[in-house]
Amino acid sequence: MPLILLVRHGENNFVKKNLLAGRLPEVHLNKKGLAQAQSLAERLKDVPIKALYSSPLERALETAEPLAKSLGLEIIPRPGLIELDIGEWQGQPLKTLRRLKAWRRVQGDPSRYRFPGGEAFLDTQHRICTELEALVAMHQPKEIIVCISHADPIKLAVAYYLGMPLDHFQRLEVSTGSITALYLGEMGAQLVTLNYDLSLSLPRS
Repeated sequence: MPLILLVRHGENNFVKKNLLAGRLPEVHLNKKGLAQAQSLAERLKDVPIKALYSSPLERALETAEPLAKSLGLEIIPRPGLIELDIGEWQGQPLKTLRRLKAWRRVQGDPSRYRFPGGEAFLDTQHRICTELEALVAMHQPKEIIVCISHADPIKLAVAYYLGMPLDHFQRLEVSTGSITALYLGEMGAQLVTLNYDLSLSLPRS
């Protein structure tokens, strides 16, 4: 069963300023985010990674670039790894959104919520898990692949594979630049680590 390293992109100024970027274009890594991407490349440079997949958004691709260079791999953009579509909430400050009645549903009843002009959490979960299953089918059981994505898709995938109710997924934490590792096999899934920093012990070639 392949080992999937789910990496959240590095920090950007939207994260730093508590703004929701969603799928806005031209959201780039800031200084800390670039350092996180370099640290990721340094930590994983000797790991026998077979393929490197990424959300097509700039902040994810920029996180992938140092690792791709270190491993000599091509970055393969995969739309299925893209951020949740938050529609009209894009670019909005969290302090404003937290005052909305809808915020309570996003946090406590997300399985029934769809963002205005955007995606439902349930649809996002289906999308990211369908994508991961497709990638697993492309690889051999003992291979390691990297998927660079975003916080909510990663948390939704973990919740699904752990059998957690979707309404509990907000209890999980996935920080910028972190690694979450999942084994996906015919007999089920195993969470190896969640939201881990770069001291994660991984197999070496």
